[in-house]
Amino acid sequence: MTSPPILLAVDIGGTFTDLVALELDSGAIRVEKLLTSYPDPSGAVLEGVEKLLKSDNLSPKSIRYVVHGTTLITNTLIERAGAKTALLTTAGFRDAVEIGNEGRYDMYDLALKKPRPLAERRLRYDVPERMLADGRVWRPLDETRLRKICAALRAEAIEAVAICFLHAYTNPAHELAALAIVREELPAVSSSASHQVAPGMREYPRASTTIANAYVQPITERYMERVVSGLKQSGIDAPLNIMLSSGGTTTVAAARAFPVRLVESGPAGGALAGLYWGRLLGQRDVLAFDMGGTTAKAALTRDGELAISNQSEVAHVHRFKRGSGLPLMVPMIEMIEIGAGGGSIARLNALGLPAVGPQSAGSAPGPASYGNGGCEPTVTDADLLLGYLNPDYFAGGDIKLDAEAARDSFIDLAASLELALERMAWGVHQLVNENMAAAARVHAAERGLEIRRYCMVATGGAGPVHACGVAQGLGIKRIIVPPLAGVGSAFGFLTAPIAFDFTRSYVAKLSELDLCELNDILRKLEREGRRIVEAAGVPASEVTVRLNIDMRYVGQGYEVRAPFPMETLNENQVGQMQRAFEAEYRSFYGQLAEGVPIEAVNWRVLISGPTPDINSAPLDASPLSEDAPVAHRPVRFAPDQAPQITPVYRREQLGKAWSADGPLIIEEAASTTVVLPGWSARVAEGGCLLLTREEMSI
Repeated sequence: MTSPPILLAVDIGGTFTDLVALELDSGAIRVEKLLTSYPDPSGAVLEGVEKLLKSDNLSPKSIRYVVHGTTLITNTLIERAGAKTALLTTAGFRDAVEIGNEGRYDMYDLALKKPRPLAERRLRYDVPERMLADGRVWRPLDETRLRKICAALRAEAIEAVAICFLHAYTNPAHELAALAIVREELPAVSSSASHQVAPGMREYPRASTTIANAYVQPITERYMERVVSGLKQSGIDAPLNIMLSSGGTTTVAAARAFPVRLVESGPAGGALAGLYWGRLLGQRDVLAFDMGGTTAKAALTRDGELAISNQSEVAHVHRFKRGSGLPLMVPMIEMIEIGAGGGSIARLNALGLPAVGPQSAGSAPGPASYGNGGCEPTVTDADLLLGYLNPDYFAGGDIKLDAEAARDSFIDLAASLELALERMAWGVHQLVNENMAAAARVHAAERGLEIRRYCMVATGGAGPVHACGVAQGLGIKRIIVPPLAGVGSAFGFLTAPIAFDFTRSYVAKLSELDLCELNDILRKLEREGRRIVEAAGVPASEVTVRLNIDMRYVGQGYEVRAPFPMETLNENQVGQMQRAFEAEYRSFYGQLAEGVPIEAVNWRVLISGPTPDINSAPLDASPLSEDAPVAHRPVRFAPDQAPQITPVYRREQLGKAWSADGPLIIEEAASTTVVLPGWSARVAEGGCLLLTREEMSI
């Protein structure tokens, strides 16, 4: 008898590793959640796969597709634990990554520290060559000098090489020649070239991105080998695809070549989950709020779609200050890190004021209440002391929380502020909520969005615990807590299409475009994208191609992205490009600069397969309603009031007609939903919990 086909998603977070197996025929879902293993996160992945197969009696041959997202790349960059990396750059430009740009992320900080380049100065080499902005060779590549540099790199025991020559995105001939020499002279060394990794204008972010790609390439290759080998040993022969930061998936080979594109692969799943569940309940304006054990991320839809950005940062000197990180030119879902996670540590800052994070207890030792040796107070410990968490049912009972250890961890912090322990725990919980609300509010305001009309979709182990508090701070009145919220990112992976995109800078006024050259560029990008997507298993007939053009008024420093039909360009379409630009520009800025010429800067081609069809999965609530709470426990909802005896429900026992007014708590294996006073909860379509602050319907 043939086993029903199963899709498997694996998400590595900073604290937990989540696995979700979806049986396509029946829609049955199986979940496994375990602590992330360090220093090798593949250990938890393979252990989770084994536990899932054994505990649910699944056949490895029934797994038809595996998609995997990981924080490995982000953690490697933040911890600076990557390869010993050298930079080869145009003579005279080796300090470009040190100089950066003229922006100061804090103009009043006289001791401001800039992010330190991943390639130290002594390992940055000037290569005699020069390409002009129009692609003409001004100075040929000095191959003899380059070979001598390679000998020096060999003596330094270099593990990775980044090549970033001036204007290589216009004419990559010198980078291609240099890449061939490096691979010939240093065959065991990983190498990355900027025209392949980040083929766009702006020297500093292009070089930074290329260095980051080379820096994480060796560790990514070793990790991928372990995962692929481990899955095969488990009997799983299904294709393994890797989650990209842009919301698509790609092959292992492409991920190994461009690992920097995985820098936000895990959080991308949370954003996709928010979009999926919002659409299911008819919500176009969605705030995807994903709070895990280490961080909290948020993404806002615009016109029912997630925005894609090609400018981001990683490894910040100051975690929440834009401009304090290393810039990356890779496509990713536009998200912001709005706050701390469950394992983030509470402390007093330099001014003697309470603060939470950015330091995290992670999975080892974890929060004090985990009983694994942690002794510092964390958000999870605070939530436990307030009564929000069940010490005997955390992670489905796999982790027993120690309330006394949580209390002990807060003693010194509470004493330093002369506060009672419970008052200190309340302050930490509320501080996290306020910080997240403030960050999301600013993010929305910068994009001209009215966040109060949005519907929040809360995922992650800690997301539903804090959702009502954050929503109140934002003026949001609707919250969706989907089934399997605690493993929301892993579920989101299952909704991601196989996709890859390419960018090429081609700067010209619309009136001066060389359409023959431009069509040739776009055809090459499409061919390369189709090759990658079809290699991942998408039939050629199901591949779709989309084009986005970054345009601006001449003299402006940054661009507006406008969608445009992907077809052979002709003179008649130049006017359409202008109208597309003006529509996007007006939506951002409210007016146009009449009479100012428009120029195109970047041409972005997205090649993708169909979105996986998982809508048939019957994730509805239990047909039998168990309205009675399974327990009552004291819970604190205000700083100066006594704990309130609060009903506690088990989510799997709630029927389709269930509803109740807060305060109440709804527990499930991978998360806990806290419904504050003044809120109500009911079971909605797809088994979602819908929380509302007033009489509203979806």
